[in-house]
Amino acid sequence: MKQPVLYIVVPCYNEQEVLPITHQLFVDKLHHLMEQGRIAPDSRVVFVNDGSKDSTWELIQTLSKEQPLIEGICLSRNRGHQNALLGGLLSVKDGCDITISIDCDGQDDINAMDEMLTAYEQGCEVVYGVRSSRKTDTFFKRFTAESFYRLMNWMGAQVVFNHADYRLLSSRVLEELSHFPEVNIFLRGMVPLVGFKSTSVYYERAERMAGESHYPLKKMLALAFDGITSLSIKPIRLITGFGGLVSLFSFAMLIWVLATHLTGSTVAGWASTTSIVCFMGGIQLICLGVIGEYVGKIYMETKHRPRYIISDTTFNKK
Repeated sequence: MKQPVLYIVVPCYNEQEVLPITHQLFVDKLHHLMEQGRIAPDSRVVFVNDGSKDSTWELIQTLSKEQPLIEGICLSRNRGHQNALLGGLLSVKDGCDITISIDCDGQDDINAMDEMLTAYEQGCEVVYGVRSSRKTDTFFKRFTAESFYRLMNWMGAQVVFNHADYRLLSSRVLEELSHFPEVNIFLRGMVPLVGFKSTSVYYERAERMAGESHYPLKKMLALAFDGITSLSIKPIRLITGFGGLVSLFSFAMLIWVLATHLTGSTVAGWASTTSIVCFMGGIQLICLGVIGEYVGKIYMETKHRPRYIISDTTFNKK
């Protein structure tokens, strides 16, 4: 069997503290896999600088000059993790057979790549890296993260439970993924839509080796909301169903009001009237907000703006 060319794609944003530690792990893993004869000698590690404000790009350029297996891509500005990752994957899809995307912080078990390659050799074109447990997380972190995945699936976004963006994709899958033109992207939900034979490998996630996490609760909630509204119309359907229930309740209240009026037992009630008005006003504003989110996404999609712009690379500069 021909040795596949593997590109490890690593999105980076303000990673000057952890990059000097983790880059060697990726290079050592490539050397190990080459020595085993499992990947081709022209495999590479590709760091994607997502408009970092620190010296991340300068560090990537230096590492690229010192290490033949390291390459770098620099986006013109910060576009967010998902766009940076997609930019890296689509930039290398024509020069490799498979890619493995992984974060720069060293938390994902790099040795799971061996199992991913085994699954690829057995015919899988997509291999998801899935956390086997969250015992190292705090209760709050574990509860919010697992609730995130359950909410995503309940809302209709097909995601693999406890899977982030650590995955193997074949060049065939990347080619099909490149045909997805939307601007609002959520790769955890888009990759399952591509299809092809897939499986999962399980691993224990470690602590971050250096620096601070770039995904606090606020960003996780924003990511969940973007994922749901980008991949599912279930929130609109829930609004429709809730609107139907409120209409039935209002109709029942109308019958009750007419009945009490005809029997002459009506009493002026400021509190009840105010409560109903406030309740209905709040529901209407929530519904308008959800609908507005979808309208906003449609607006952004119609502009057909590029999802990322590459300002510089280290390819062919050595």
